[in-house]
Amino acid sequence: MKRLFLTVFLAACSVLTYMFALAHRNRLMTHSVSIKEGATEKLTVFFISDIHRRRLAKRLIKQLANRSIHAVIVGGDMAESGVPVARVRRNMQMLATVGPLYYIFGNNDHEIGTENVVKIIEDVGGRVLVDQTAPIPLHPKWGMCGLEDPTNGTVNIEQAIISTEGYEYTILAVHNPALFRKIADRLQPEIMLAGHTHGGQIRLGKWGLQELGEFLYTETGAQLISNGYGTTMVPLRLGAKPECHVVEIHY
Repeated sequence: MKRLFLTVFLAACSVLTYMFALAHRNRLMTHSVSIKEGATEKLTVFFISDIHRRRLAKRLIKQLANRSIHAVIVGGDMAESGVPVARVRRNMQMLATVGPLYYIFGNNDHEIGTENVVKIIEDVGGRVLVDQTAPIPLHPKWGMCGLEDPTNGTVNIEQAIISTEGYEYTILAVHNPALFRKIADRLQPEIMLAGHTHGGQIRLGKWGLQELGEFLYTETGAQLISNGYGTTMVPLRLGAKPECHVVEIHY
């Protein structure tokens, strides 16, 4: 009996160790999409979401420094309750060195104070997008549109759509991919980005509380739902690897 107990205990420890190590990997995915035949221009964006309690790894920032990144898009949940503001500020300062920073609210951000989130982003020279569109430096044909998260307030779809006027192409970033269907048919953005689901975070085979993230080509361009960079509730993952993304857009 003691031997059986020890065997089970060691097996459980091994699994938990693996899940913890998996949750803290730095997995940088690269995707490429062509918006137009005979494309001559390339816009490169970095997308990361659901950082939560994680500290950004310096080696990740070094990897990105070797790429020409035109926009850094943070898809919400930079933190959650109990995360030190100093850690959040450090993470955003690191991301701001990579390229122009855009932030979209997530459902957990209010737990450290919405005003803290806004101040941190503004202090590092970034911009919080709430149902509005901002230009992307060096790529004037592109508008970066970000939607409010429903947990923070009412999503003003009309305002968001109007804000995209004047741009030939649009990147739409939301935290919860459920918002896609509320705006995609009317706006038809070339690129759609979201996080929130964590890919289920802990999956048993094909079973998970959420679907795995994925990168899909669409009629207008591409759609990305990320597994996210961090974790929530427990610092563990299984069957849903952490990830962040470089998206190369040819147009």
